[in-house]
Amino acid sequence: MKRLLLLDGHSLAYRAFFALPAENFSTSTGQHTNAVYGFTSMLINLLRDEEPTHLAVAFDVSRQTFRSEEYAEYKAGRATTPSEFKGQVNLVKEVLDAMGVTHLELDGYEADDILATLTTQATQAGFDEVLLCSGDRDALQLVRDNVTVLYPVKGVSELTRMTPAAVEEKYGVPPERYSDLAALVGEKSDNLPGVPGVGPKTAAKWIGQYGDLEGLVANVDQIKGKAGENVRAHLDGVLRNRRLNQLLVDVPLPVTPDDLARHDWNRDEVHRVFDGLEFKVLRDRLFATLGTAQPEAEGDVSVDGVVLGDGEVETWLAGITGRAGLFVDGTWAKGAGDASGLAIADESGRAAYVDLTTLAPEDEQALAEWLADVTKAKALHDAKGPMHALAARGLTLAGLTNDTAIAAYLVRPDQRSYGFEDLLLRYCHIELPETGKQAAGQGMLDLGDVGATQGDDAMARAAAVATLAAALDEAVADVGGIELMAELELPIVEVLATMEQAGIAVDLDALHELEADYDAQVVAAQQDAWDAIGGEQVNLGSPKQLQVVLFETLGLPKTKKTKTGYTTDAEAIADLSEKAPHPFLDALLRHRDASKLRSTVQGLIKSIGDDGRIHTTYQQTIAATGRLSSTDPNLQNIPIRTESGRRIRRVFVVGEGYDCLMSADYSQIEMRVMAHLSGDEGLIQAFNDGEDLHRFVGSRVFGVEPSEVTSEMRAKVKAMSYGLAYGLSAFGLSKQLRISTAEAQRLMDGYFERFGGVRDYLRQIVDDARATGYTETMMGRRRYLPDLTSDNRQRRDMAERMALNAPIQGSAADIMKKAMLGVDEALRAANLRSRVLLQVHDELIVEVGAGERDEVERIVREQMGAAADLAVPLDVNVGTGRSWQDAEH
Repeated sequence: MKRLLLLDGHSLAYRAFFALPAENFSTSTGQHTNAVYGFTSMLINLLRDEEPTHLAVAFDVSRQTFRSEEYAEYKAGRATTPSEFKGQVNLVKEVLDAMGVTHLELDGYEADDILATLTTQATQAGFDEVLLCSGDRDALQLVRDNVTVLYPVKGVSELTRMTPAAVEEKYGVPPERYSDLAALVGEKSDNLPGVPGVGPKTAAKWIGQYGDLEGLVANVDQIKGKAGENVRAHLDGVLRNRRLNQLLVDVPLPVTPDDLARHDWNRDEVHRVFDGLEFKVLRDRLFATLGTAQPEAEGDVSVDGVVLGDGEVETWLAGITGRAGLFVDGTWAKGAGDASGLAIADESGRAAYVDLTTLAPEDEQALAEWLADVTKAKALHDAKGPMHALAARGLTLAGLTNDTAIAAYLVRPDQRSYGFEDLLLRYCHIELPETGKQAAGQGMLDLGDVGATQGDDAMARAAAVATLAAALDEAVADVGGIELMAELELPIVEVLATMEQAGIAVDLDALHELEADYDAQVVAAQQDAWDAIGGEQVNLGSPKQLQVVLFETLGLPKTKKTKTGYTTDAEAIADLSEKAPHPFLDALLRHRDASKLRSTVQGLIKSIGDDGRIHTTYQQTIAATGRLSSTDPNLQNIPIRTESGRRIRRVFVVGEGYDCLMSADYSQIEMRVMAHLSGDEGLIQAFNDGEDLHRFVGSRVFGVEPSEVTSEMRAKVKAMSYGLAYGLSAFGLSKQLRISTAEAQRLMDGYFERFGGVRDYLRQIVDDARATGYTETMMGRRRYLPDLTSDNRQRRDMAERMALNAPIQGSAADIMKKAMLGVDEALRAANLRSRVLLQVHDELIVEVGAGERDEVERIVREQMGAAADLAVPLDVNVGTGRSWQDAEH
C-alpha cells in the first residue's frame, strides 16, 4: 500500500511554538527550541501512527507570492514573527535532513500549493491514500475519499481527521466547494474580508441552492434582503477571494510523489542534531518507537556459546583468544544486589556463561584469578556498575582495556546518550537478538532466572561488547584518544568505583536539625511575604498567583513576557528586587533559598545507606570538557562560600575508626592553566613570585600599586579573569558585576592591553578550532565544535565560547584526574588505610587513618603538585578536621 504523508512545515511549527512555552525550551546556547520540539514530537507520532510509505514537508519561502502581487493586503496585518521563533524553521529543516525527510519550498508559491500539487499527482499516480497535515483550512478543499486532512485542534498534539463526511458535517458543503464558502465568508488570517453579515451557514445554504459559487454569481440578483444587497456590493471581493484561496495543483516541482519514499535515517546526523538541540528524551522516544523505512542493521549478533558446568571454568578461560568481552548479569543499586551470572566472549567467537550463584570452589577461584589478572585484556560497557556487582560477590575486575561507553564519549563528548544498543548499530551495523533488547542500567541488566535463554542473551551481549570495543578502538585512535583512555579514563573507573563503595559518613542528627531549621525558615519567609501584602495567603510556588501579586496588586515593573504571562523565575525576581525593592520580594527570595536548601538536606537524608554513609555516583560521560559529574545525590552543587553551604558541609564527618578528613584542593588551577597555555609573562611572573594573582592583575589593569587595589577592584578583576576563560563578553561581564557595558569593555580592554599573551592566545585558539574543527586539552582530549562555521550567529557565538573554555577547563579536569590516580596509587603503595572519598571540582576529600596524617599530607601534596608540568607551580592547599567544613582551609 502506498500512503503519502504531507506536512505544512511553517503552519505546524508556528502552532507548536504557541503550544509550548518558549521559556521552557531552550538550549544552553540560548537557542529557543519549542517550535522544533513540538514539530518533531508530532512528526514522530505521525510516523508511528500512520506508517506512511512516502513523506514530504513543504515550507513557505516568504510572503511575496503571486497572491500578494494581485492583492497587496493579502496576509497584511499579521503580527510580527516573535523573535523566539526566528531561526527555528531552519532547525526544523536540520531535523528533517537528519531523519531523511524530503522538504520543499518554491519562490512565489506557498507551501499549500506544493502540497496541493503533490496530492493531485499522487492520486493520479494511483496512491492508495494521501494524508495532509496542516493547520491551514484552505487544505480542506483537497479532501477526497482517499485524501484526508489531519487538522490540529490543540497545539500539535491532537489532530482531527477531516474526511469528506467530516468537512460536510462541519461546514455544510462538500470539500470541493469549501473554497467557494471561504470566498463568501472570508479568511481573517489571510486578511481576506468576506461579505458583511454572511456567515458559514448562510454561505453553505446559498452554495447548496445554486450548486457552487459560479451558480450563485449567475443568480445573484435573486438573493433577497440585506444579505443580497451585501453580496452584490462585495461581489468583486468574493471573486478575488476565490482566485486567491484556490490552491494550485500544477506547481513545477523537482520531485514526484514516487520520489518521496521514506529513506534510512542518518544515525550520526540524528545524534549530532539532537545533541545540538539537547533533545535527549525526544531522541530516546524516536529510537524506541520508530524503525526506519529499511533496516539499519546488517544482521544480528550471533554466538555459539556454552553454559559452563562444574570443573569447566579454568580450562575454558585458558583457551581465550585476545581480548574478552564481558557482560555481567545481575543488579546493582547503592550497594545492594550483586552479580548472578557472567558471560565471556573472545575475539575468536567462543563464548561461555557462568552461573555465579552455583560456582564450585575451584571454579570460583579460577574465575577470580582470571578477573583480577591485569594481563588478561577485558572490555565492558559502562564498566563501573559491573565492577560494583562483581565486588559485592567478592570478585575484583582488572585488566580493563576498553569501556565502550567511555570510548564512545571520547569520540563524541557532546553526545547526550551512550546506550549500548545504539552504539552497536552505529559503529558495527549489527543488533542484539530481540530477546536481548532490554534496558540496561550501569552497564548491566537482570536477565532473570538461569536458563538457556538467559545464557544465550548474556553471551550475545558479551560477544557484542567484544565487537563494539574493536570498532571503538579505531574510532578513539582517529581522534587521538588512545593514550588518554589508557592512562586516564580507564584507570579512573576503578578509583571511582572504590570511592563510591566507600561513601562518606554523615551526622544524621545534625541533618535532621538542619532540615527543621530550613523548614522553619520556609514558614517564616512565607508568613513575612503574606504580611507584606496585607495577609493574603498566596501560594508562593504558583507563578500565576505571583503574577497577580507582583504586577496587579503591587504594580511592580513588568518582567519578560511569556506565553503564560510575565516570568517569575529566579533571575527575574532578583533583578526586580534591585530595580523596585519591596518587602514581599525580599521574603519571596528568602522563601526560595530556604526551600531549595531544605530540599537539598531532605535529598541527603534519603540517600544515607544502611552503613550510615552517603554513596554518590560519579559519571564520566556527562560533561563534554572531561569534568566528573556527581549524582544521586549531587555533592558538587553544595555552595562553597555561603554560610548555608558551610552548615551542610559540617554534617559530612569522619567515619568510625578513622582519625580525620583531609581536604586538598588546587589554588586557582584554571588561571594557572591559562597562564601556561597563553605563555603570558605577566601572569607567569605573578604565579612564580607567589603574588595574589587578582591583586597583581588589578594593579596592572587599574594602574595602581598592589597595596592600593581595593576589594572592589579585586572582585572585578577576579570575575573578569575567570570570565575570559569562559568566553565572557563585555555585556555578560556588565551583568555579572552590575556595571555598564561601556565600563565592562574598558576593563577588558585594559586587561588585554597589559596581558597581551592572554589576548593573543584566546584569539588563536578560536582560529585554530575553526580550522581543525576541534579544541584540545593539554592531554589530548578533543571537543569537536561544528557550529564554529554555522550560519546561525547565536550557535556560532556559543561554539566560540566553548572553544575558549574547553582547553582550559578540560586541562584542569585532566590534571585533577591524574592527581586522583597518583594519590590513590601512592596510598596503596604505602599500605596505608587512608582512602580518597570524594572529588568535588578541584578538591579531594581523603579519610585519614589513625597515625597517618603527616604521611597522607605528604603524598597528597606531592602527587597533586606533580600531576602536570606547567610553567607555573601547582599550588595545593591542605586542611584537616572532623568534618568536611572543618577540613576547609
